[in-house]
Amino acid sequence: MSRVAVIPARGGSKRIPRKNIKMFYGKPMIAWSIEAAINSGMFDRVIVSTDDEEIASVARSYGAETPFMRPADLSDDHTPTIPVIAHAIQTLTDQGDQPQEVCCIYATAPFISIDDLKGAHKLLAASGSRYSFTVTEFPAPIFRSFQLHDDASVEMFWPENFNKRSQDLPRAFHDAGQFYWGVSEAWLNGDVIFSSASRAYEIPRWRVQDIDTVDDWARAELMAPEIIGTSSAYES
Repeated sequence: MSRVAVIPARGGSKRIPRKNIKMFYGKPMIAWSIEAAINSGMFDRVIVSTDDEEIASVARSYGAETPFMRPADLSDDHTPTIPVIAHAIQTLTDQGDQPQEVCCIYATAPFISIDDLKGAHKLLAASGSRYSFTVTEFPAPIFRSFQLHDDASVEMFWPENFNKRSQDLPRAFHDAGQFYWGVSEAWLNGDVIFSSASRAYEIPRWRVQDIDTVDDWARAELMAPEIIGTSSAYES
């Protein structure tokens, strides 16, 4: 059974310009995802889907393949992940390859652990699910959350929970924003990832940092020495 890692990395990031190849803890950001995929030994191919030749060149220098360039209509700010992976699968199929399992690995996820890649894949295989992906628990109970109005007044979303103890409320989780294992058919059909047909692989909050803004990047840099610098699971 063929397994492929696809790393989406378009060139037009706005909030952090060129973030996919911006230096992070001694390497271009995308290198962490490429090396995690390669060093895991789980993939027949590690492919970067990009519309940008500089990103493609950096990707190749770290061992990834760039067997196609992503078209412009799949490279704007509003393109979701699933069509990008479906395009990669279809293009590979047209080129004579037919992957059965595909792992989408984000280019800005330097804290991916090889053990997590393996564990989430084991969960996918054992459950017969369409997808498996990393999740983590919200740091505060969302059922006691509230909104702020323009005058700084507060309104609870669920006021009936005000007097409930945090430990009596349901645990709530969010996408860790690292990677998504999926069977090719699910990607090609556009199956929704957050559904009962998926399985969640829980990881601790201290290993999760989505990187979309300058503040996110700064926080990730502060986290890197503790997460990457002290564990052989991250260093190549």
